[in-house]
Order: sequence, then C-alpha cells, then structure tokens
Amino acid sequence: MSASGVAVFDKTLQITNGWLDEIIEHQGPDRQRAWHILSAVLYTLRDRFSADLSAHLSAQLPLLVRGPITINTSPPDSRYSRGPWTSSLAG
Repeated sequence: MSASGVAVFDKTLQITNGWLDEIIEHQGPDRQRAWHILSAVLYTLRDRFSADLSAHLSAQLPLLVRGPITINTSPPDSRYSRGPWTSSLAG
C-alpha cells in the first residue's frame, strides 16, 4: 500500500523529497530551509521567464512544487480569465 493511497500524491512526494534531499546535501540538514531555497529558485525563474515559458515550466513540475511558481500569476492567455462562464462567477 502506498503512503497516501493516491499514486499521483505518492509520486509528487517522492520527486519533491528527492529534490529537497539534493539541496540538503549542499546546504545542510534543515528541510524547511531546503524548501525555502527551492521556492526561491522557482520564484526567480518565474519572474525572469515570459508567462508562456513559465507556464510550460510549471506544467513539468511535480504537483507539490508547482505551487510556488504559479502563485500570483495569471494564465499567459487572457481569454482563460475572460471566458463567458466567468460572468456567472462574478455574480
């Protein structure tokens, strides 16, 4: 049986923990610090890349890691936020 019971969650945890372990090897044993370093790198990449490139990068990341790169961003194509269905949400 898997740790969470959901394969996609187990896979994202496994990949994320692997990345954090690599950071820990170089920066010391503090796991929270490793997460902050990983997040800082992702924020920097997001801020330097175009919206399209940032979206493509985000799509390649594990679910758990995808958050930091997509926080406070909008889709690269504005039609996603202005579709006819959004008027019913504003209601």
